[in-house]
Amino acid sequence: MNTRLPTHLEVTGLIRAVEAAGGFATVLAKGERDAGTLLISTLGRGEQARLYERMPQLDGDRMFSVTREQDPDNPMEFNEYLTKRSQLDPDIWIVELDIADPARFVALQHKPR
Repeated sequence: MNTRLPTHLEVTGLIRAVEAAGGFATVLAKGERDAGTLLISTLGRGEQARLYERMPQLDGDRMFSVTREQDPDNPMEFNEYLTKRSQLDPDIWIVELDIADPARFVALQHKPR
């Protein structure tokens, strides 16, 4: 039995939570409705952008980890990376969060086994 929440529902919940807290969230790339990989790009009100992606852990869980940070000397490189990822994987979802302390919303995305 697959207990994974369909990606489109996870994205919808994430966007609603961010907006309810006074932030802004948008889908940059829309992937496979039920099983697409979710990447979360965060902007923290003046902080550099970060990209979170689920990574397998030793215990078999899949937790979000920072996989890329925006280079202050070359900010366009981050956006180019997101564009490249979405072109290479049409199933991928990329959601951007613009809110203070955005990592708290990424932590909400933890999925129990």
